[in-house]
Amino acid sequence: MFRAWDEHAGSVPKIHSDAALEIGRRVRAVRQQLGISLEDLGELAEISWTSIGKIERGASSPTAETLIRLASALEVDPGSFLSGITSDAYGRRAHRLTARDLIKARSEQGDRRGRA
Repeated sequence: MFRAWDEHAGSVPKIHSDAALEIGRRVRAVRQQLGISLEDLGELAEISWTSIGKIERGASSPTAETLIRLASALEVDPGSFLSGITSDAYGRRAHRLTARDLIKARSEQGDRRGRA
């Protein structure tokens, strides 16, 4: 029985990330709200409809260029596809440091050197 699951596992579409899944849902929602097909959106955005389908299913994470092409074709702000999505939605991070943390640490190191 376990082997049968393995054989079918390859046919189950994989999700790239939670972020890709949410972006895809947003693209699909706008497309469906306008009542246009994947093929129509593909022509308008000059992107293959199969690629758009992968994006909508969350199986593919779109590039910035692709998001802008889709948004332009759908007449929405490209930011609407990304709003509220953080790097955490792309999976576990090795650290949670930011540029602010780096600058602060460097400043503190400089202060310590000045006192030594």
